[in-house]
Amino acid sequence: MKMKLFSAVLFAGFGSTAFAVGQAAPPAAPQPSAQARPTLQLKTPGQPLAPVAPVKFPAVDPSAFTATTPSVSAVNAFLKQIWGYDPSRKWQVQAIQKTDAPGVSNVLVLVAEDGVSRQPGQTTFFVLPDGQHAIAGNEVMPFGTDPYGVNRQKLIAGANGPSRGADGKSLLLVEFADLQCPHCKEAEATMDRLAQDFPNAQMVFENFPLTQIHPSAEKAAEYGVCVAQLKGNAAFFQYVQAVFDNQAKLTPDATEQTLSDAATKAGVDAAAEKKCVSDSATKAAVAASLKLGYDVGVNQTPMLFVNGRPLPVNALPYNVLKQIVTFAAAQK
Repeated sequence: MKMKLFSAVLFAGFGSTAFAVGQAAPPAAPQPSAQARPTLQLKTPGQPLAPVAPVKFPAVDPSAFTATTPSVSAVNAFLKQIWGYDPSRKWQVQAIQKTDAPGVSNVLVLVAEDGVSRQPGQTTFFVLPDGQHAIAGNEVMPFGTDPYGVNRQKLIAGANGPSRGADGKSLLLVEFADLQCPHCKEAEATMDRLAQDFPNAQMVFENFPLTQIHPSAEKAAEYGVCVAQLKGNAAFFQYVQAVFDNQAKLTPDATEQTLSDAATKAGVDAAAEKKCVSDSATKAAVAASLKLGYDVGVNQTPMLFVNGRPLPVNALPYNVLKQIVTFAAAQK
């Protein structure tokens, strides 16, 4: 698995990387250091937790702020977008310092959670001279008061795959998935639950076939494009479920029949489906979906974007995912 530190690990809480994750073609990235996690109060079996005092941060030393940019307010605005979904999450910008690299600032943040942390943990990242990007570990991620804004606009403009839910895009959930990916199959229950809990969201499915490891994925995507074209969105999601139900049959000898059966189950005429799948426009539609995914930084499946914010669906407990979507829906 590969995921960006702020966009997929720190946003979800300390220790979130312990959960099962998705299918990825790229090599794994190093995990964040243990110092980014606060000390947690442990519970003895059968005994209630003792009260934990509210988090208190040490005094800030003004001499630790040697860089003129970014400002403390800009860092706080950035972290609010990352962590603001959790009202128990508290943080304090402890230092913004110059580095030997001109224009690159080192930011130190203390962070803790009310009722959980005995003492704050710390994390650091570097803000680049353009003020629009930051580096944490070996990852570059967007920085600013609206770090997900660029991706959000790309998805509003380009995510035109089959959809369900609301007509408007004020709350836009875009899933990039591979129909031969077992983790995508696992994630569909979560996506269905989100659709039920957020009827005000428009939920879009975009194909992202990982052809290097899933040889039937591109053909499955092409069949899906045709099902949506010939019978509409509802039929497409019936097709997806049928493919997932028979995913084990996506073998070299049985792929075409398995996909044809899934399309027929969704109500598509077999002859019309075959003609559509052979059309070059169908392949172009899958390629466009792939390009959009690469443009917004997809590096594993399933990957969900909530108003531009990337979330590895299977890496998060549902209650955390729901908090993040609720938070995104409340942003102006």
